[in-house]
Amino acid sequence: MTLIVLASASGAPGVTTTALGLALVWHRPVLLVDADPVGGSALLAGYFQGTVSDDDAMVTLVLARRDGRLAETLPGVLVTVPGTHVSILPGPKSHAQAGSLSELWGPLAHELRALESTGQDVIVDAGRLGMVHSPLGLIRAADLGLLVTRTDLPALAAARQWAAGWSQAAREGTGAATVAGLLVGEGRPYDAAEVSKVLAMPVLERIAWDPVAARVFSEGQQPAGHAWSRRDQLVRSYRAAAAAISQRVSSDRVALAPGGVR
Repeated sequence: MTLIVLASASGAPGVTTTALGLALVWHRPVLLVDADPVGGSALLAGYFQGTVSDDDAMVTLVLARRDGRLAETLPGVLVTVPGTHVSILPGPKSHAQAGSLSELWGPLAHELRALESTGQDVIVDAGRLGMVHSPLGLIRAADLGLLVTRTDLPALAAARQWAAGWSQAAREGTGAATVAGLLVGEGRPYDAAEVSKVLAMPVLERIAWDPVAARVFSEGQQPAGHAWSRRDQLVRSYRAAAAAISQRVSSDRVALAPGGVR
């Protein structure tokens, strides 16, 4: 089972939209976890346009953990995306509620890893790094941490400080096993090589810049006319990123296996 965490350093580079796009093109069953401490469940309000309620999934899981029933309760709070192999774990309803979840994230990470027996991978939307009530237990348990950023100077200035800390935690074994950058809109204005140098971390892949097409995922809008081709270009970039993620995690596991070379 692969546990991938997406997070940003500042602003709104499209973490939630990217996490959903990756999940929808993923090559096998996948669970998308909304762990953004901002709260409000942007996935349900956006992609589902408010037509789906979660019956307070996070509160249910907190109570289940206290009673030792987390594993058996988890499947019952997931929301299935019709016509796909994607399930969603809705996030906190508010930032205030996120404050009560700090003791949940570690045990939940353990249960998410146990989903390996069902052949599922897990993608986590962790929101913005450094926020109060960030899901540290999930971030530290990740096989791969992806710092999602745009390529303009304000975005890179913010991302640079968090890239250093995240990379150091990976090296020390106190954070995600591996970290890398995921660019939204390469060449606006800097390319992957320039961004990698600034962040001092590898850039894994690029997501196409197209705010109009992205509304299919962020707001549940259906494309019309030529927008279909624009949507397809964005989906192709999600597929390329999904393939790169799978390849990176597989390579890391080979390197860490007995006899492997790191």
